[in-house]
Amino acid sequence: MATDANSNSLKWSAQLTVTPPVRTPKLPGDKILLPQSALEQLLAAAPVVEEPSSSRINHTPGFDPFNPYTFAAEARARAAVASTRQPQLPHPLTFRIVNPQNGRVIYAGIREFSARDGEVSLSSFLRQSLGLEDGYFLRVAEGGTGEALDVADTTDVAGSQKDLLPTVTVHAKQLPKGTYVRLRPLEAGYDPEDWKALLERHLRDNFTTLTTGEILTVAGGRHGDFRFLVDKVLPEGDGICIVDTDLEVDIEPLNEEQARETLQRRLEKASRAPGTKEGSSLGGPISLGQEVFGQVRRGEYVDYELREWDREAGLNVELEAADGADIDLLVSPFSSRQRARPRDDEHVFGDLSTRSPKRLKLQPTNIELVDAEALYISVHAFPVTQDSKDGDRDDRKGPLQYNLRVTQTSLADEKENEEAHDPEDVQCKNCHQWVPKRTLFLHENFCFRNNVFCPKCKNVFQKSSAEWQNHWHCPDDDAYGNDASSKMKHDTVSHSSYSCPNCSFVAPNLPGLAHHRTATCPGKLILCQFCHLLVPQQGDSDPDVTDPEVLLSGLTPHELIDGSRTTECHLCNKIIRLRDMKTHLRHHDLERLSRPPPAICKNENCGRTLLGSASKATNDSLGLCGICFGPLYVDIHDPEGKALRRRIERRYLSQMLTGCGKPWCHNRYCKTGQKQTTSPTPLPSGSKEILDIAKPLVDAISVKPGVANAAPFYFCTDETSQQRRILAEMLAAEGVYDIEWCVAAVEAGAGDLDKARDWLKGWAPRKGEIRTT
Repeated sequence: MATDANSNSLKWSAQLTVTPPVRTPKLPGDKILLPQSALEQLLAAAPVVEEPSSSRINHTPGFDPFNPYTFAAEARARAAVASTRQPQLPHPLTFRIVNPQNGRVIYAGIREFSARDGEVSLSSFLRQSLGLEDGYFLRVAEGGTGEALDVADTTDVAGSQKDLLPTVTVHAKQLPKGTYVRLRPLEAGYDPEDWKALLERHLRDNFTTLTTGEILTVAGGRHGDFRFLVDKVLPEGDGICIVDTDLEVDIEPLNEEQARETLQRRLEKASRAPGTKEGSSLGGPISLGQEVFGQVRRGEYVDYELREWDREAGLNVELEAADGADIDLLVSPFSSRQRARPRDDEHVFGDLSTRSPKRLKLQPTNIELVDAEALYISVHAFPVTQDSKDGDRDDRKGPLQYNLRVTQTSLADEKENEEAHDPEDVQCKNCHQWVPKRTLFLHENFCFRNNVFCPKCKNVFQKSSAEWQNHWHCPDDDAYGNDASSKMKHDTVSHSSYSCPNCSFVAPNLPGLAHHRTATCPGKLILCQFCHLLVPQQGDSDPDVTDPEVLLSGLTPHELIDGSRTTECHLCNKIIRLRDMKTHLRHHDLERLSRPPPAICKNENCGRTLLGSASKATNDSLGLCGICFGPLYVDIHDPEGKALRRRIERRYLSQMLTGCGKPWCHNRYCKTGQKQTTSPTPLPSGSKEILDIAKPLVDAISVKPGVANAAPFYFCTDETSQQRRILAEMLAAEGVYDIEWCVAAVEAGAGDLDKARDWLKGWAPRKGEIRTT
């Protein structure tokens, strides 16, 4: 890295034309784009630094320090490297930008060298700080008519009009590392809990430098934007670099009046904090059937969380406000695709109407509830509008009271709850209520004289009531209400346009914005199933949400790109893309369920499969592995298998009379092995009795070529094979897998029980498991 002295020796400046905003990519903070020629000029003007060479690195092949020829060649190569001089640019590379039209100055950091030759692309923050209005570029592109040009139709500027574009002077200027900055808020009432973390992230992600006198605007979401004036920096000067440094930030009010107002607002906010008498409820977990009583202030939210419910039945979320207060009910599932708490501009299910009580019915077949870990429920009091006198009175009264309940009902329960009436009742022609037939005359006389029926909403009002006087119906939809505040809220929610804070989408109403932010918005946060990080569903270089490949894959744009990384399959060791791993493992699963059980050795004491036997001396008709069949093999012509049967009989007689002499043997048909077992009937000592025991075992064996043998053998085997057989029988005793798969698993795991269990999970079907497509 270049030293401070070398950094100060970098001198470069150029006068460049500002790229129109319609051709400028979205640049954050103080970032600029310079042309490729500027990089070449900067490298030419950069200080030259000698690259130190290491004596431990050989620069020639076959170097031998004791060989004078190779030593001389190595010395020449090291001298050439030591004399190498390369230009090196300082890091970070910062610039001083001057607008010659008004003399404004600001510092900036470089994003990349990809601008057109002779142009510089500035971020919207830099253009605003330099006094370059976007409307001026549009008027120039239009030909000086003074009319604004549609951004989508403007792609270039004519050569004759290029001279009218503003120019700025860009100087290479290295700033000192900042240690202190003093910011002054431009408005009173800023709470550090609202802007502290946002300011830190905003500076870290978007800025390389800070210039005294500039205004920082930090997006605060629902808290609004926070605007700060950069008043003082240390080391003293016009600007500082904030990269790779510990920066102390101090916030001071502009004047004493603002300080007093800020203190007063903080005290008022503390008195209305959640959990206090005048504040909103704290919220928290909620269970099925539990009725929660709470309160919420206007403009605030109370968040609840439902963790456990029956996924096979529907959900009813009911909210009833005291005195018919206007409170909204918002619900969003918590899953890998939905991570945010429900808000009025970001929710999946919601009721923003002015009617009370409110109920949301969620069916179990709703796609939004698939893989939902929990259900987020938020109670929201619509904020007071400036023109709503009723809302002002409600706000002075304090928080609004409500009760919330979540129940679960089936379709049969809903049919039982259908309204029913007595067969002898008749319906009133005015209010359409069911009344007894004997009192119909009196009821209708009173009803027609005092009540009025609205044919649109089917509600009944008293003719002299204020509700009927202020009753309204929206001509564009089926909304209605009984006062001016409800009409104002409906117009605000349903007939006002809203801009998405994460993209350029403009929604015609608030529910449309909420649907966009929970569905197709690039900035919607998801939990990526591949990198397991909380990221936006679409990055700058990712395909669009509506891209056909994205829609067919069922993944988000971020997951589609992130899933292109490859990994090794733990079952077959093939290199597979992450997004294809689920399908690949499904193929393994189908193959596992359709695979026939492996053929194991018919020797009850052997733990080998026929395919795993290393010896070629096998007999397919007997079903013995090569190790167990080896002592029985003789190279003679025996088409009927009589000689083979005699050899098997002699093998049994030898085991039962003298034993195998192996201390690890557990064969119950061996004199040595029976001592290790707990068999209740010991082997006889006489040859005749032993022959009577061995004869049924030999007669059950099929020795004819081409005929598969089903009878078992009881031969002594080696210690490794016997231990594997014991482990396989232990696994089979658990009742999950058949003995054939357990033997194959122990053989594949080389006697390791953990490896055998892993092999069974990946390759063996369980008992009773059926293949499903």
